[in-house]
Amino acid sequence: MTLDFWIATLVVVATPGTGVLYTVAAGLSGGRRASALAAVACTLGIVPHVVAAISGLAALVHASALLFDALKFAGVAYLVYLAYGTLRASDPLLADRADAGTSPMAVLRTGVLINLLNPKLTLFFFAFLPQFIRTDADPLPQMLTMSGAFMAATLAVFVVYGFMAAGVRAQVLSRPRVLTWLRRAFAAAYVGLAVRLAVERR
Repeated sequence: MTLDFWIATLVVVATPGTGVLYTVAAGLSGGRRASALAAVACTLGIVPHVVAAISGLAALVHASALLFDALKFAGVAYLVYLAYGTLRASDPLLADRADAGTSPMAVLRTGVLINLLNPKLTLFFFAFLPQFIRTDADPLPQMLTMSGAFMAATLAVFVVYGFMAAGVRAQVLSRPRVLTWLRRAFAAAYVGLAVRLAVERR
């Protein structure tokens, strides 16, 4: 793997998006353990997109406007649901804690779904990985290796984000007004990401 691949990977992974937002929320709400679980879940949510890109399903998604839009608006609906859940929660920042608590399964489920329902990830891998494939070697092992490296980088960066959030958790939770505004900010961020996803084109 080249230096260009690592630079591009770190830029993509470190750019705040839904996964980072959810991992930070998990760190603020549940501490290091919850943030680590969220980071793992968001990373696991990448796996289906990697499989789709390697197997050629990404080409089908790219070719089918109906399939792309179905996945896209499912993702939009889920982000809106997270925004609503975050606003109506009486205490924490995690949207699903209002009814399920910060249980490991709740955190894992939400983290996986956040990335799973984003069709742009499939197209990203479809367009991203081939740029770094050497033509003088079998492409499949290269794609698998690079996908694993991308996921490892995602996990590492997300854990750092989550642990940083967990480090200020006590200060946030001890200030109800700050918590209220943070909850509103997170809900607004989810809505903003939903709008951005809704207007995305293939």
